[in-house]
This record gives sequence, C-alpha cells and structure tokens, in this order.
Amino acid sequence: MADIEGLQRKFEKELASGTVSLVLLAVLGRASEPLYGYQIAKVLEQLGGGVLAGKQSALYPVLRNLEAAGLLDSHVEPSVAGPPRRYYRINQDG
Repeated sequence: MADIEGLQRKFEKELASGTVSLVLLAVLGRASEPLYGYQIAKVLEQLGGGVLAGKQSALYPVLRNLEAAGLLDSHVEPSVAGPPRRYYRINQDG
C-alpha cells in the first residue's frame, strides 16, 4: 500500500511540474519580447488571479530545465536597479 501512495505522490509531482512547464512555454510564446523571471511571475500572477503569488522562486528551476532541454533561449543584461537579469524567449523547438 505504501508503494502505491508513493507512486501517486510522484505522479502528482511530475504532473504539476509538467503543467508549470507548459504554462511557462505558453506565456513566453505569447510575449512579444523576452521576459525575465519577475516579469513572467507577474504575468502568471495576473492570469491566475493571484493564486501564484509568493511562488516566484519555483519558476527559476523550471526555466533552467526548459532552457537545458533546448526549448528556451536566454541572455543576461545588466540592470540599473539591481543584479543582472536573465531574459527568456521561447525558441523554434519550444
């Protein structure tokens, strides 16, 4: 029985992760210009009616995984208001 519960938790985690990836790809696919993490989080917050507020840090590992999978391109630009920002754009494969 414990094995089934463990498998169910693993499935739910993978499903949630896949859903986040698809949502991020959709947001970046609709964007007219590259977006940095905070901008992406704000778009998600607006679209989700505030449901995702406070969960911005969870986006960065997913963005890195999507880039590593070859679905996103990124570049870093200096920022006048803090550290450099990494901008993401969906590519042809994404």
